[in-house]
Amino acid sequence: MIVYFYITILSVLGFILMGRDKKSAEDRRSRVSENQLMFISILGGSVGILIGMLIFKHKTSKKKFYIGIPGIYILQWAFLFGLLYYNLSL
Repeated sequence: MIVYFYITILSVLGFILMGRDKKSAEDRRSRVSENQLMFISILGGSVGILIGMLIFKHKTSKKKFYIGIPGIYILQWAFLFGLLYYNLSL
């Protein structure tokens, strides 16, 4: 249960950061670094980053994001399902 809470918090944070970065880009203000966005995604916020990319139409032309974020998302869910399968088979 705590894993889902953790993923939810990081996903909301990732979504907010994507929206903030998009707004900052439009206003030509200080931006959220791509490394920070990728780091949040790797830590578990890939769902929020991915949803933010789609809703805000942000970073969708960067290969690092349009391939990397879905890849991280798939790996994270494969890992979670693997843990679930392993725990159920014990």
